[in-house]
Amino acid sequence: ADALLVNVSVLLAFLIRFSGHIPAYNFAAYVKLWPVVVVAYLAMGWIYGLYEPEKIDSPWSTSRAVVTSVTFGTLIVAAAAYLGGTSTTAFARSTLIISFVFDILLLIGWRVSFLRIFPIKWPKQRTLILGTNRPAQDLARSCQERVKWGWDFVGFVSVSPCEKAELDDPFSSFLLGSADDLEHILVDKKITRLLVAEPVSIRPLIESIVLDDNIKVTIDVVPEMYEIFLGSVGSIVGDVPLMRIVDSKQPRYLGWVKRIIDIVGALVITLITSPLWIIAGLAVLIESGAPVFYKQERVGLHQKPFNVYKMRTMVKDAERLSGPMLATEDDPRITRVGKFLRTYRIDELPQLINILEGSMSFIGPRPERPVFVAEHLKEIPGYAERFRIKPGVTGLAQVNGGYATTPARKLKYDLMYLYHQSIGMDIQVVVETLKVVLTGKGAR
Repeated sequence: ADALLVNVSVLLAFLIRFSGHIPAYNFAAYVKLWPVVVVAYLAMGWIYGLYEPEKIDSPWSTSRAVVTSVTFGTLIVAAAAYLGGTSTTAFARSTLIISFVFDILLLIGWRVSFLRIFPIKWPKQRTLILGTNRPAQDLARSCQERVKWGWDFVGFVSVSPCEKAELDDPFSSFLLGSADDLEHILVDKKITRLLVAEPVSIRPLIESIVLDDNIKVTIDVVPEMYEIFLGSVGSIVGDVPLMRIVDSKQPRYLGWVKRIIDIVGALVITLITSPLWIIAGLAVLIESGAPVFYKQERVGLHQKPFNVYKMRTMVKDAERLSGPMLATEDDPRITRVGKFLRTYRIDELPQLINILEGSMSFIGPRPERPVFVAEHLKEIPGYAERFRIKPGVTGLAQVNGGYATTPARKLKYDLMYLYHQSIGMDIQVVVETLKVVLTGKGAR
């Protein structure tokens, strides 16, 4: 909207300056400067807080930010017109001055009107601080100053029961307990945000909270130098830097991009590999008869069951006597053709159907069978986390581990992908997958 109104202001200025008739020569100068106009005004708006809701939540703060941004934006455009030579100096100074006035009126007008019609509804952030040291108390003061932005400071939790003396008088009544009571306090006080102000000595406690499926809380830590070396500071409250250590929410755009890639990629690969489907299918049929394909129940997104499709690589009724069991090295149930198909992952081509129907993605955690999922949920802390994203045909665990890699170790790969997924990581996994397919690494 800002970019549109900035250019509307220039057009109105042309109409007023030239009495309704816009000279082509002068307008051509503006067309050449158009990218500079847009970038200059938007950049100044960003620098002076126009895109930070906390800084423009009133008509006065909005007006001040707009005037400052437009003033410096106009100066940049004027300098660009002067330095651009004869092709841009025709962008008349009088036009720029008139557009300056329209910029201020239009930008303030639409923003203030929008705030009146659609006032900002800040989400409630019930905030608990773990620690009672100086940074913890600085955070508490900053939280109290942000009440109108949805921050609700609930209290402190000390690392040990003997830390009450560290709190200043205004905060002594806010101590709710010690770290031993943390999980109970988080649930009882309906905490939505936990700020950790103590060093990494309490790492096991934080891990237990992250992996507790009954506690849904955003966790930020005041980083030590070690954490800063590992990652980037995510936000600043007051003058205290914070790092988000738990954030499994996938950006909406990433979900759309991945779905488009999944559909287009599955269609293209299906078309390219269609002769391979026929050859492999005939090989299975000749060696061990029908059926060529089979479906098997697996657990997918949000622990919902679905059927995964594969080419049959074992003898018929392979689990009739044994019941559900994982493949082992030199498994006698695997046919000769099946061993070849498994080595080069050809048996997994039918999972392209799962991708097209939306139950799987190209990249994600390996979908497991319900009987094994039930066991892992009981035995492995945090195992339910992996069901926050769609299962994948390939993934970090598949390309870095093998069939013998323990479920607990595979979970670490799955959580690495869950919390740090990106298009770049997906490309890396695809490249590694190609290496696995071409070398037969990890097949069984």
